[in-house]
Amino acid sequence: MNAYQPRTDEMQFVLSRVLNAPAQLQALPAFAEVDPDLMQQVLDEAGKFVGEVIAPLNRDGDEIGAQWKDGAVTMPPGFKDAYQSFWQSGWPALAASAEDGGQGLPSVLEAMLYEMLSAANHGWTMAPGLLHGAYECIKHHASDELKALYLEKVATGEWLATMCLTEPHAGSDLGLARTKAVPLPDGTYAVSGTKIFISGGEHDLSDNIVHLVLARLPDAPPGPKGLSLFLVPKFYPDGSRSRVHCDRIEEKMGLHGSPTCVMRFDEAACQIVGEPGKGLNAMFVMMNAARLHVALQGIGLLDAAWQKADAYAQERRQMRAPGKGKSAGEADLIGEHPAMRRILDTQRAWVDAGRVLAYRTALELDLIKHSTDAATQAAAQRWCALVTPVMKSVFTHQAFHGGSDCLQVFGGHGYVREWGIEQIVRDARVAMIYEGTNEIQAIDLLVRKVLADGGLGLNALLDNIAADLPANAKASKAHTPAQARIQTLRAVTEQIVKAAPQDAALPFRVADDYLRAVALVLMDWAWLRIEAGLDDSTPNADARWRTPAKALRSWVLPEFQMRTYIIVQQCMAVTA
Repeated sequence: MNAYQPRTDEMQFVLSRVLNAPAQLQALPAFAEVDPDLMQQVLDEAGKFVGEVIAPLNRDGDEIGAQWKDGAVTMPPGFKDAYQSFWQSGWPALAASAEDGGQGLPSVLEAMLYEMLSAANHGWTMAPGLLHGAYECIKHHASDELKALYLEKVATGEWLATMCLTEPHAGSDLGLARTKAVPLPDGTYAVSGTKIFISGGEHDLSDNIVHLVLARLPDAPPGPKGLSLFLVPKFYPDGSRSRVHCDRIEEKMGLHGSPTCVMRFDEAACQIVGEPGKGLNAMFVMMNAARLHVALQGIGLLDAAWQKADAYAQERRQMRAPGKGKSAGEADLIGEHPAMRRILDTQRAWVDAGRVLAYRTALELDLIKHSTDAATQAAAQRWCALVTPVMKSVFTHQAFHGGSDCLQVFGGHGYVREWGIEQIVRDARVAMIYEGTNEIQAIDLLVRKVLADGGLGLNALLDNIAADLPANAKASKAHTPAQARIQTLRAVTEQIVKAAPQDAALPFRVADDYLRAVALVLMDWAWLRIEAGLDDSTPNADARWRTPAKALRSWVLPEFQMRTYIIVQQCMAVTA
């Protein structure tokens, strides 16, 4: 079945016509020379590389998979050559600073690249997926000595990196971690312990692997505040190998092309990153970057599933579509049947809204780094803090459930491996779990961020959304539902703030519903912005853009009433 192909013209439409990104970026001195033509050129070249080099490896990655033998991992055919070409062409260094060997381009271009990569070959993309977070972690927290040794190698992607957090007994609760780090006389440390679920812990893609490991010093207090962060390379600068061992790789439901490793650290010599006891602070730089990339995985995988389903729906004929008025015995394309049309248009609405939100978030990251205006930076920080957990949760959820709906378009053929759609469903499932489960994302949003300031930050975000509605959405009665949802979300937030002190468990019960409600308000805004960007010059505007917009309002946004009703009923039960 057809392999995924990036459609960079549609991505560029969102970037330029919907978000006006080139003008925003050129207003920042760091990107004064980044014009629309340069951005389009980068996207086109990225799309070409992804479509021609990475996408064709997806089938072998799933069917052959990564192979473990005697502690070594061999990647599927073609993976190593593709990765060597990837880093040597400069793709991992797209958004890294020029002083670190990078190209200094906007984060949004990197985000768009990783959306394409995830859609084309999720298993392969897991290897470089943590590079940006590792780069930021080393850049902002490591000593000058460590930076000199590792920063440029990680920035360029010449060496790959891992994030070693999870242990057999410590998953989401990292405070239970037992891996130990013992100080040595020369100022270094020896790390001992076992970490599980380590993506890319061992492979043959790069000459070295940089492990960032959470461990506990001998005198550290229990809990998360006792964790420190250490850098343990596979090979030291003198060429000797560290005492880090891959004991096995997991046999997984999906992502067979990505080795998920059990890593054993046997008094491995290493150096500390940042301050003792501040390991989680340093690691969260990496985790927050990873969460945006996981949201992009969801968007990319759903787009890949939609592409397959849409292509199939344009070829397969079954029965007569209602209302076609044809003579008996004729069959219509299944894409003409309302039930299938509903599935396809709804998933398209999710993908396009996801792109608007993800690209906007990447733009906000650039504002945080490069804007000199304190108010602009504060607004960008607020957007990223509140929107990132929403995106990670809802778009990974939709990649799996919407991908399953796309499989439904194939009927029985979707359940057969040769069509490729079932692999997307299997590969997508894990994204709802890693980098903080979707339930944890909801708790992070409501408990740690919204309730922490009594809803002030969330209301400021809603002010921003309301002010950014297109002019006709503010004035026209046809668009008042968007404004009504914003006001309802404000009221629901206030109810939770008032009820939570009477029942500490309440926010945890309704956190998932609350996150979904926030997501729907954001998606409504995103599609109003898309529609505002359409004009007579937009190719195939009705079928490509206005039809999914209608599907959003018919089949997606009504969920808002259900979610807010659930929350209100829970609050009333507490305050009655």
